[in-house]
Order: sequence, then structure tokens, then C-alpha cells
Amino acid sequence: MRPHDYDGSLRDLIDQRSKEAPDKIFLIDPDRGETVTFDQLRLACRSIAGRVAAQGINPGEAVGYAMTNGAAAAKVILGLMYGSYLATAVNLVSGRKTIDYVLDHSRAKLVVCQQQTRDLLGNNPSCDVLDAGDTLLAKNDAPPLPPVPSPLDDALLMYTSGTTGVPKGVVLTHSNLIAGGANTALAHELEQGDRGLCVLPLYHINGLCVTLLGALVSGSSLIMPNKFSVGNFWDYLRQHRGSWFSVVPTQISYLLNAAVKNGHDRTGLEHLRFGRSASAPLAPDVQRAFEDQFGIPLIETMGLTETAAQILSNPIKGGRKIGSPGIAYGNEVIVGDGDQKELPRGEEGEILVRGPNVMKGYLYNLEATRDALTDGGWLRTGDLGRMDREGYVTITGRIKELIIKGGENIAPREVDDALYSHPDVIEAAAFGRPCDQYGQRVEAAVVLRDGTAVQPSDLIAMCERKIGKFKAPDRIHVMGELPKGPSGKIQRSRLTDLAG
Repeated sequence: MRPHDYDGSLRDLIDQRSKEAPDKIFLIDPDRGETVTFDQLRLACRSIAGRVAAQGINPGEAVGYAMTNGAAAAKVILGLMYGSYLATAVNLVSGRKTIDYVLDHSRAKLVVCQQQTRDLLGNNPSCDVLDAGDTLLAKNDAPPLPPVPSPLDDALLMYTSGTTGVPKGVVLTHSNLIAGGANTALAHELEQGDRGLCVLPLYHINGLCVTLLGALVSGSSLIMPNKFSVGNFWDYLRQHRGSWFSVVPTQISYLLNAAVKNGHDRTGLEHLRFGRSASAPLAPDVQRAFEDQFGIPLIETMGLTETAAQILSNPIKGGRKIGSPGIAYGNEVIVGDGDQKELPRGEEGEILVRGPNVMKGYLYNLEATRDALTDGGWLRTGDLGRMDREGYVTITGRIKELIIKGGENIAPREVDDALYSHPDVIEAAAFGRPCDQYGQRVEAAVVLRDGTAVQPSDLIAMCERKIGKFKAPDRIHVMGELPKGPSGKIQRSRLTDLAG
């Protein structure tokens, strides 16, 4: 389904799937041993929407969801959207302060949670808590449904996980979300026979829009365990005949490390078509090592919360360029100058996006919305990159993360890639440190394989050979784990404090 081929809401889409293939399995919850057909999904969504209505919540009002992954969470989230409510993601690992802010700022009057997530919510006096137990999800005698939402009605509120200041609430409409799911289905050629594996949280745009909505839009199905597990990852794909999965680079590194350490059995995975990487740049050496080890193509992509996930992807069949998140699918992408004018191919500038998947704006923040969305309809991503003659984009860094040493711009990713070329480096992130002589100096933090003999001085020497002494780190910090946001993206801005 292409975005312009469909002009309905998510309720319309769920009803359509139920009518076309009522008995087709949509969700598989391997931890609970539960399957959900498209018709069961429709009934659950009606039940959830009606019960929220019975709490006195009006259409368009924010209703939070604080749930771990699984079929229950998927039904609740889609049920809120089905009922014309603004499904508001509660990041379970963001801490009480951020959760309180999200619930207050969104003006949520209700939060749907599970018994194991209830304590994370505190005692916010402005909203009630509704437990997403079997009673809520199973009964079909729900009160009357709210009116059918329109494609332009607000559907999802998801807060960006910034490390400075307060997070911004990204508002995405039904149309935005369907376009985001369609872009994934288009780029990856998803068909009804496909079955994805979702191991990224549904309170993050990758898990929600790429896997859940990508499957819904394409009429395919989804395996949804409670969480990512290196030990169970390949077994889920074997047992449930998964044909694709979406992960982030840190998960790729841990899967690769486990296979190098313990070996990997490829039997039972013949139906697996590809793996997908997003949320952060994928180091070329890690991608090559993964493909050599597991024997499946790894498709690098790029997306943002503000664009309902995917904006760029490498093609499934031929034309992949390692080191690039690919070309635009379903939206326009250019590299622009400071005035958002397209630059000649090969020149570095800001990545700009325009299309039906681009957000409505930031909730209650007109200034930030005006800064992000230009008069020409372009979204400013804040990412720096170049585009080649064939339309492939290479990301060179974040505008705010550039290391400026002696007046020279150094992209942290160039240093990261040099470090990832060493087989004992599992995670790596370069960052700038204030320096009296140069303004900033280059440092990096790494996580190393257990039992390695490699020393920081060895890694520095390797970087000097690969990218030159000027760009190589002056110091490397070995850490047990690098700080990450909910998507698994390494948070460079916290490294200066954590590295000491």
C-alpha cells in the first residue's frame, strides 16, 4: 500500500483487514503463547476504545500507554487510535521525572498500564490508571464507540528522548502513521506472507511504526516477544518462521559477539529474507562481519520520530551501498544549505525531508515547530550528510555533535567507524572534550569483548593509521556499557560526564 492509495484512518484500515482476512494471524506473542487474528484485533480494539469512552475520555484527548511489548500492548495502542484518542507513549526506562513531565504536558487523563508497570507511574493526581488485564482486552460488550477518526486527526504523541532540556512531544496523525508504515512496506517489499520479529519497544517509533504498522499496512504478521534477548532471538525466528527483523546497531553488535563466542546454527532459518538496521548509523565493518557470520543481507535504513520512522532505505534487491542508509522511499529527501536550498550532489549539508509521513508538529510548542518545519514543507532533521548522484545519502554526523578541533570539523562517525573496524570493539562513540589549545580534542568511549588483550593505546594507533593523527582520539575510555536512549542509540552528550 502506498500512502496516496489509501485515504482512511487506522480504524478504517483495521476494519478492512478484518473484513478481507478475518482468520489470518496478525500477532504472535511467544512469551504468552497467544495469537491474534485480524478479526480478534478488531474486536479487541472496539473493546478498548469503548472502555476508554466509558471513563469519560473525549475523542482527541491524550491517553497514555505504559506497557511492555507483547500482543496486549499492540492491541491497546491500536485500540486507542481506533477509538479516536491520542495514544501517548510512556517511555518505561526514562525515569519518574520524565514520565511525570510527559503525563502533565500531554494533559493525559488516563493511562493504560500493566501490573508490572503500575509503580513507574507514581501517584499523578491529574490522571487515572486503567489496568490492561484480560478483562479489558477480551470482552466484546463494550460501550458505544466514539466517532470514526479522520485521516487528519491526531493519533500518536511520542516524546523525543533528548538528553538536554525537556523532551518535545511529536504529534503524528492517522495519515502520518499509515504513510510511515507504507514507506517501510514499500522499501522492504513486504507482502501478506511475511512475518516480522519486533524486539524494539512500542514506546519508540521504530518498534511502533516500522514493525507494527509496517505489518498492518502490508497485511502481514508479526512476532512480538516481551523484549530483546540474544539467547532467544534466532529461536523466535525459527519457531515462528520469521522472514525479517528490525534491530539497532548495538543489538547487531551483541548478536555478532554471541555468535563469534558460541557459534551460530543457520538451520531452520531458510525463510529469513533480511535483517533491518536503524536508529543510528551502522559501521560498515560491523555490517560486513554480520552478513559473513549469519549469511543474510542487513539493510541499513534511517528514520526519525518526526517522520513516523523510515525516510531512507537501501533496496532489498541489488543496489545496496554499505555505509549509507540508502535512498528515499515514499517521501522526498534532499541535502540543503542554511536556507534549505538543495546543494549539488556530493556537498555536505543538512538532511531535509518532505512527505505525507512528516509530523503535524510539536505539542504546545509553536517555536520548536516553526524551527523544525520550513515554509516549503521541509522538516529539518539536524543531521549532516551528502547525497551521491544516484540519490544515496551518507550521514556524516549531527549538527550539534560535530567536534571542532583547531577550527576543523571532525564528524564523530568517522572516528566510530575506525574503532568498529577492530574485531574486539562491540560499541564505540567519539565525542569532543574542551581543550585550551584546540578548542576541542577528540576522545572516545568503547565497550570491548570479554577476554580481549587490546589496549586503548592499540586502538589509538589503529585510528591514526586509518584516519590520521589529527582526527584520532587523544584518549579512549573503556566502559562496561555506553549510555543509550530507548531506541538503543548511543547518547554522546552524556559521555563527557560519564567518561570522567
